[in-house]
Amino acid sequence: MKKTILSVLIGFSVASQAFADDLYQVYQQALQNDPATLKAEASKDAAFASIGSSKANLLPQISLSLSASRSGGDADSNSNGARVSLTQSLYNPTYYARLDRAELVASQADAYFAVAKQDLIVRTVGAYFNVLQAMDDLEFAQAEKRAIERQLEQTSQRFAVGLTAKTDVHEAQALFDNAVASEISAKNNVEIKREALREITGAYHPEINQLDTQRFSAGTPTPQAVEEWLTIADERNTQLMAANIGVDISKQDIDIATTGYYPDLSLSANVDSSDTERNGIDEGRSNTNYIGVTLSVPLYEGGSTQSGVEVAKKNFIADSEERERIHRSVVRSVRSNFYDVTASIARIKALQQAVVSAESALSATEAGFDVGTRTIVDVLNSTRNLYDAKRNLASARYGYIISILSLKQAAGSLSDQDVMDINRGLSKS
Repeated sequence: MKKTILSVLIGFSVASQAFADDLYQVYQQALQNDPATLKAEASKDAAFASIGSSKANLLPQISLSLSASRSGGDADSNSNGARVSLTQSLYNPTYYARLDRAELVASQADAYFAVAKQDLIVRTVGAYFNVLQAMDDLEFAQAEKRAIERQLEQTSQRFAVGLTAKTDVHEAQALFDNAVASEISAKNNVEIKREALREITGAYHPEINQLDTQRFSAGTPTPQAVEEWLTIADERNTQLMAANIGVDISKQDIDIATTGYYPDLSLSANVDSSDTERNGIDEGRSNTNYIGVTLSVPLYEGGSTQSGVEVAKKNFIADSEERERIHRSVVRSVRSNFYDVTASIARIKALQQAVVSAESALSATEAGFDVGTRTIVDVLNSTRNLYDAKRNLASARYGYIISILSLKQAAGSLSDQDVMDINRGLSKS
């Protein structure tokens, strides 16, 4: 699994432009600023901190209390006192069970944080490539508009000398107007996608590195069998890990509820010291020491312990079913993303050929138009088909990368290294 599964990711960037953000820089900003990830991290830290609270019940409890009193009347008296108290649990199964539960909750919070980090990778890379795709769409829309504009000019000139009909001019004008509208929509979409990226990172990214299509290669995922991916997911999927721990927590809740039947034993000790003065006469200091052991045995608590055990058992069943639901979802996600990756590879190859074919078709159609065997409508349709093919190819490349990441996320093997690998497959705009 250490071998990269993204053949996109080799070589180094070649072109350069100052101030363009690369993918890894954007991801680092997201790590520092994404609210969902920061929330998961804070929850994890809080869960680990709560372990100390559970341990405290097993440690000595020491307190100091001071008192002072004064009374008047026939006999004035002043009294000052101090008490140091110590209590120590000697046997309390509830405290130990709650400590074990706190440690499980912390482990689950750690798993949820891992879920959040992997989700952040997919969201950040997805938002980043959505910006690139929107920029590609704008570039294609502008190129298509320029091509149609040239065809409109040529058609108008041919109409002026009587070589074509007025309807051809109208056809070209209509398609040009539509291209202008498409360009406006594409510009707007770029800003929308940039805003979506800002929502994650907390910063705007006016210039970002682009996918180097010359070095891009859609490689087969490793391992190449979906069953192997499922095996990896059973061991490493972070959502499944959290669900497994959730079942363990439910088991622990049963143990905690059951401890209501057990006795507990505690030690208590006091040291008292007091000074008393009556009618101006010091009566001296009085010291008292006390130590004792208390055994508490539950006899009957109105059925609350039995009810608590039943509730915990039902919650265990519920959490077990939730784990099964998550496991089935993970299996579906692994299979779906694996099939998406393999389909993306075939789709990219087909679209690459579609672009070549569309370019040849446009050249042939333009030549036919020049000699009068094809109409301007044919030329305009061929032009549109070419840019549609280019848009689809660009989208398929980005989709392939996201499918790879989603597959690794479902398997639980997605990491920061994958972001760095993808980053090496980009070139500065």
